[in-house]
Amino acid sequence: MNRFEVVDLPSIYMVRHGETAWSRSGQHTGRTDLELTEKGVAAAHALRLRLAAMPIDHVFVSPLLRARQTCELAGFGDRAKTDSDLLEWDYGEYEGRRTEEILLERPGWELFRDGTPGGESPADVTRRADRIVERMLSLDRPVILFSSGHILRALAARWLECPIAIAAKLQLSTASVSCLGYGHNLADRALHIWNDTGHLSV
Repeated sequence: MNRFEVVDLPSIYMVRHGETAWSRSGQHTGRTDLELTEKGVAAAHALRLRLAAMPIDHVFVSPLLRARQTCELAGFGDRAKTDSDLLEWDYGEYEGRRTEEILLERPGWELFRDGTPGGESPADVTRRADRIVERMLSLDRPVILFSSGHILRALAARWLECPIAIAAKLQLSTASVSCLGYGHNLADRALHIWNDTGHLSV
């Protein structure tokens, strides 16, 4: 092979679910199984156009309704496999609460550093994210994942071989598309696209 030849390496696309009532209000939505709002449904339909031309071979989705709805409306429901590791962070006692309320009781709290009482710790979520990474590394064709914001942010951090604390700096909008992949070879993991919402302005 010529050393300047471009090698076609697999990509891992990540889609955050469309808007729910709690994502709109800023409430932490872990395992509460909410459906999409009307706006969320429209955004998922827009995703169908955004993703239609992508050559996807493997589709994985969180068991939660908001992710499954988004996956279905985006056109991938008929071939999606449910993966429980893609469940959103279990927020325990902070389920349904807003960050500003939690900070009044616990100044300086940061989810990706501190975790939640009665819920998952950063170490728990790291283990789940690492299992997903291992599965993605075993696939040699393009993949798409449909899930929720905090687990996808943690997954991106672990794909880049960083502590998940860095995920606090990676904001992710509803119905956004991101892409993990490689640089020059399979040992060179990279972030190709992050938080793309251009399809929502059409």
